[in-house]
Amino acid sequence: MAMKRKYPVGIQSFESLRMGGYVYVDKTPLIYKMITEGKPYFLCRPRRFGKSLLVSTLAAVFEGRRELFEAFTAEQGIEQPQLYIARTDWKWEKYPVIRFDFSTGDLVTIEQLDTLIDQTLGSYEKQYGIVPEVKNANIRMVNLLRTLHKQTGKRVVVLVDEYDNFILHALGDTEKVASARQRFQNVFGPLKAEDDHLQFAFITGISKFSQMGVFSKLNNLKNISMRDDYATICGVSEEELTTQLRPDIELMAERNGTTYDDMLSQVKARYDGYHFSKAMEDMYNPFSLVNAFDSGDLSDYWFASGTSGALIDMLSQMPPLTIEEVDGVECESSAFDESFNSFQAPLPALYQSGYLTIKDYNREDELYTLGFPNQEVRKGFAGSLYRHITNTTPDNRDRSALMKAYKVFRRTDDLPVFIDAVKTFFAGVPYQWEKDNKNEHYYHALLYTLLTAFGANIHAEEPTSKGLADLTLLMPKGIYVIEIKYDDTVEAALDQIDRKGYAEKYRLDGRPITKVGIVFSSKERNITDWKAV
Repeated sequence: MAMKRKYPVGIQSFESLRMGGYVYVDKTPLIYKMITEGKPYFLCRPRRFGKSLLVSTLAAVFEGRRELFEAFTAEQGIEQPQLYIARTDWKWEKYPVIRFDFSTGDLVTIEQLDTLIDQTLGSYEKQYGIVPEVKNANIRMVNLLRTLHKQTGKRVVVLVDEYDNFILHALGDTEKVASARQRFQNVFGPLKAEDDHLQFAFITGISKFSQMGVFSKLNNLKNISMRDDYATICGVSEEELTTQLRPDIELMAERNGTTYDDMLSQVKARYDGYHFSKAMEDMYNPFSLVNAFDSGDLSDYWFASGTSGALIDMLSQMPPLTIEEVDGVECESSAFDESFNSFQAPLPALYQSGYLTIKDYNREDELYTLGFPNQEVRKGFAGSLYRHITNTTPDNRDRSALMKAYKVFRRTDDLPVFIDAVKTFFAGVPYQWEKDNKNEHYYHALLYTLLTAFGANIHAEEPTSKGLADLTLLMPKGIYVIEIKYDDTVEAALDQIDRKGYAEKYRLDGRPITKVGIVFSSKERNITDWKAV
């Protein structure tokens, strides 16, 4: 069996990663391009996508720490390879570096934000022997840039990690958001006016700076968030996975008793699918990948890290929506710049947060198609959406019983047992939407959302030549074409399946096809009749 390597789970320090002998996907080709071709940059990527590690790596480059990029023997005798930038003509001069890190989850109040900014500025003032004459962050920042340049003879590098973290968690609190914006404009406003003292600036976040209204004065930032040439600067590309990380796929295949190609296919379905530019280069979620390699198991690591809780807060500020309304939706590029002041328009929030990604780009019409990137996100989003719709907790007993019944159904094709479980589940759901959604679409949407959260291969409103099939469930042993009716008859449901040929597209699949009619009653608020043929 191949030897397991060390994976940087939870490690965001480039020095710790390299010195500890951890695996590092070499991003220095793009780092070299960035630092030699421009000066002030902005990058937005979803949370846990490697932004903090990128900032740490940039700091090491500008601090002249060439030894971290050369080949050397790390802890436990692990050989670290030479990285690309060490083979270039980069001079490895030491620049003064100022780093602001707003990624901590401990920032809750404006007072805490003020303290962090004050402590960050104060640490550099102390390091360079500067005694601040005022408390104003704007004046202190100007003084730092000018004094550091004068003392060292080198212009200053400013790195800002997750500038929008505080604001995103404060959305809905108008006063707090306005106060935070004022703080950020105050401390970072000088970066443009003091350009003569600035060697390089790099700001990261989840949302585009134009959406937050923070950097209106800093309008010279080069936004590389959706550029083809920087699409792979965070995350793991398909090429990187099959070259630099090939040994890790091979080891996981051995541990799971399968082939390299099959393991790669499973990893791709679970964690691939992110696209950050029109070029549509496949990107994998790095947080999920390193956790999967480290544990040897494929699981939903990104959502388990707390993302779903943040999503519930986001959904609570949006109009009611269903998966079908966001998966496969088309939008213009201007949608990515819509304000985050409210969540009345969900697309920017869902895209920037990593729940949706670019699935296609129509160059002729200049339209983007957005959708879920992979199984992990699709399942996690559906689970969060379900809890938002029904106002229930993740450990809801009826939901757990239904999931168990679904797994039995998946193994045995015992449809009656599954339908009974669905009826029991609907009997206990607090119908938050029902008063405003007295039609079959409500039941259709909730059932589809639940099955998606269970990981089912299910399609909603799948188009045929004559109409849209309500639900099509693809199981290992069979295919179920489902039509839902509200205060109608099961015969009408089955007749519609036949009349509109919903099952025809699966005739060549090889699996048996079952047509299922389900009737919900407005009086009973549950299934009152069903039939399968």
